[in-house]
Amino acid sequence: MKKNKVFIACDSNNIKRVKEIIKKTENNNLIIGYKFGLEFLNSRNGRNFISKLKNKITFGDYKISDIPNTCASTIRAVKDLKFNYITIHINSGLEALKKAKKAAGGAKLIGVTILTSLDNKAIKEIGFNKNVKELVLHQAKLATKAKLDAIVCSAHEVKIVKKTFKKEIITPGIRLNSRRDDQKRVLSPNEAYKNGADWLVIGRDITKGNIKNNIQKLINHLDK
Repeated sequence: MKKNKVFIACDSNNIKRVKEIIKKTENNNLIIGYKFGLEFLNSRNGRNFISKLKNKITFGDYKISDIPNTCASTIRAVKDLKFNYITIHINSGLEALKKAKKAAGGAKLIGVTILTSLDNKAIKEIGFNKNVKELVLHQAKLATKAKLDAIVCSAHEVKIVKKTFKKEIITPGIRLNSRRDDQKRVLSPNEAYKNGADWLVIGRDITKGNIKNNIQKLINHLDK
C-alpha cells in the first residue's frame, strides 16, 4: 500500500523542541520529511543542527527571492547541508529559476507560487490584476519552463497546476480542523490528496499539544 507523504514544519528556533518534534513524529504509517523555515534556518544553532541531521528527508524552506546570481550563490552556500528540497519564489523570474536549478545539484528545487496566507483581495492590494488561480497557473508554466523539480501551492490550486506541471506538488495550508490561523486558502489532508497533492506540509496541527496524539489523528483522518 502506498504511504502518504507529509512534511512536518519545524517552526521553532528551540533545538530541544525540534528534536522532540522529530522524535515524536517518526512512525511507520507515513513517509515523513522535516521542513525548516526561516525562523530555524536563521537561528544561532539551526545550521549546526541540520549539518548533523542524518537519515531524514529535509526541506530547506528558504523561499529565495532575489536577482539570478544571488539566488544561485545562496543555494551553493547551503550545499554542505545536503537538503533534499530547497524553495525559491517563482516570482524571482525565469533566469533566476534556471540559474538556481543549475546550482542546486542533487537537491530538488521547489518553486513557491502564491503564499497560502494570501487571497484575491490581498494580491490585488500588492498590485496584481489576475486572481490567485490565474497567477498560480502562470507560475506553474514558468516552473515547467525552468525544469523545477516541485511546486508549492495551495491544495485549492493543485488540479490547475497539474495541467501544466508534471512533477511533485507540495501543499501547505493543511488543517485537521476548521481553524485557519494566518492562512487563507486551506483544505483538509484528504481533500488535498484527492486533488492530487504528492506531499502535505503540516505544522501547528501536529506540533502544538500532544504530538503523538496529533500524528495519530492525522493517520485516522487519512484512513477515513
